[in-house]
Amino acid sequence: MKSNVNWIYKVFLLSFILSIVFSGISTIMADKFNTIILVIITILVIAIGIIFDMIGVAVLTSNEASLHAKASKKLKGAKEAISLLKNATKVSSVCNDVIGDICGIVSGSLGAVLTLAIANYFNFSATITTIIVTAVISALTVGCKAIFKGVATKNSDAIVFTVGKILSIFKKQ
Repeated sequence: MKSNVNWIYKVFLLSFILSIVFSGISTIMADKFNTIILVIITILVIAIGIIFDMIGVAVLTSNEASLHAKASKKLKGAKEAISLLKNATKVSSVCNDVIGDICGIVSGSLGAVLTLAIANYFNFSATITTIIVTAVISALTVGCKAIFKGVATKNSDAIVFTVGKILSIFKKQ
């Protein structure tokens, strides 16, 4: 029970820190860049959320046996991939809930900034612009997450192994 409480505290703190970082960076960028750059930043934030959602699903659906086979061949990243699977619930929680949700919130706040920029630049109705921008961000986020959840379940072993290879780059030898 105590380790569960510690995990909740860690997730809370991680969420808080990541929210400050992502929101701070995006707000600073929103003040400094033009509308086209804001659109690109918003798309990148949405893409990050989608990628981490895909990783979270892949970790939950991956087959540990195939990764053990890779580890027995001493393939770089296999040990890290197995470690991800041994902590699948926590990894999925961080990827889907923490990073995915924060990206959703940040893309929403960037959408609000975009709405104002577009409405002011083109002299459009703020209400109509808000509806359209919100709909586009929602459709991109939900639609792409649905698509990539399917990709994640069909290619979970390859995705987890790829993430393991990426993590192995940062591991101290």
